[in-house]
Amino acid sequence: MRTPTRLASALAAASVTALALAGCASEAGPADAAAEPEEITLALVPSQDQDGLVETAAPITDYLTEELGMTVRGVVSKDYQAAVEAIGAGQAQIGFLPSLQLWQANDMYGAEVVLQTERNGNITYPAQFMTNDPDTYCDDEPVERDGMLFCNGADAMTGPAGLDSVEKVKGAKVAVLGPGSPAGYIYPMLALQEAGLDIDTDIEQVPVTANDASVLAVYNGDAEVGFSFWDARSIVTDVPDIGEKVVVFALTEEIPNDGVALSEELSPELRERITQALLDFAGTPEGQEALTSVYSITDLAPADPASLDVVARAADALGLQ
Repeated sequence: MRTPTRLASALAAASVTALALAGCASEAGPADAAAEPEEITLALVPSQDQDGLVETAAPITDYLTEELGMTVRGVVSKDYQAAVEAIGAGQAQIGFLPSLQLWQANDMYGAEVVLQTERNGNITYPAQFMTNDPDTYCDDEPVERDGMLFCNGADAMTGPAGLDSVEKVKGAKVAVLGPGSPAGYIYPMLALQEAGLDIDTDIEQVPVTANDASVLAVYNGDAEVGFSFWDARSIVTDVPDIGEKVVVFALTEEIPNDGVALSEELSPELRERITQALLDFAGTPEGQEALTSVYSITDLAPADPASLDVVARAADALGLQ
């Protein structure tokens, strides 16, 4: 087993129990390649509201169950790190994980990163800075794109953009996800740090558990600024004016997309079958609908594990590694 990062070590004790997975780990280790589990678990991370996420992902687990001839069930982890620790503890065998957690699952526990997601043909995305106070953070008049307002060039929809404005965040209440989130913490915090802010003392952090919660914290006035992936406003479907009241004023450097990691407990043959089943599923209308509903995924592609190193370096720059 690899040596865990400091971030993982600090969170492991709390996270490893977060999935509450009883009796679903395979008893076969990597050396027992001939044995296959009767049941495997797919760990989902709460990039949006956890309520109903397992049900939304049911078409994925149902398809895998039928294709693999074994029960596949989905479980939502407490946080991003919990999913990594569940794979390391044998409590989950498949993980739909953000980029940093893909890297950690491989580096710490030998999980194989097999797939990465595409969204409208893109394999990277920026984190976004959002505000309910465009008069303070926008150096120009906000412009509308598909019902959403942007300023400072963020309507280009690729990063970086508008980062000269992030120094204004000093003293603000900011909605942030946990430190394992590339878009909800790592990349925006690094941008603040590079703008000369002390991220521990120059902002008042308002913890949130998911990207849509960050959007809503800004919308409701609980925070003046929020971090999320681009464009998390689109997943808040029950608030018609979300794109008008929550304005994106900056985008970070591009982040590699999330993807799928498979536990080294699974035999190479089973890993190949799971990978192919997910690719086949993504190629069907039902699969595209399900993947879009779960994580706004429009396609799946073979992974480039080396592309994840940049996220690890960003985390390291914040002292999280």
